[in-house]
Amino acid sequence: MKSIMFVCLGNICRSPIAEGCAKKLAKEKSLDIVIASSGTSSWHVGEAPCANSIKVCKSHNVDIANYQASQISEQDILEYDLLIALDENNFNDLKDLGAKKVVKLGMYGYNSADVPDPYFFNGFEGFEKVFGMIEECVWNLFEKEF
Repeated sequence: MKSIMFVCLGNICRSPIAEGCAKKLAKEKSLDIVIASSGTSSWHVGEAPCANSIKVCKSHNVDIANYQASQISEQDILEYDLLIALDENNFNDLKDLGAKKVVKLGMYGYNSADVPDPYFFNGFEGFEKVFGMIEECVWNLFEKEF
């Protein structure tokens, strides 16, 4: 069985969206994959995803309402087959933590571009843009890797 973990900074917006998209796609394709997400920081451990992440996912039939933020651990780095960073800072943080099997999600459709934090956009439109980018990259990831 393969396992993947999506990683952003706080694990309340981008990486839960990616986890939700990946779980939905794995179910649709009947794939047996362990899928999770985490953050490099401990700022939001135990919190639900932000309201706009839940809302944008729900509008695309992806349910992340019951997810809880976690911080990546040394055990995660050792156990997961692939760590997928949402941006360059997360990628570098994972490398600094000793991760060997790490890629950027943007490699799967956006020429390695960072998936931007939706909080840097004005309003809900940013969450729609980020969702679209994540969904496309997750689809391409599955096409290439699974």
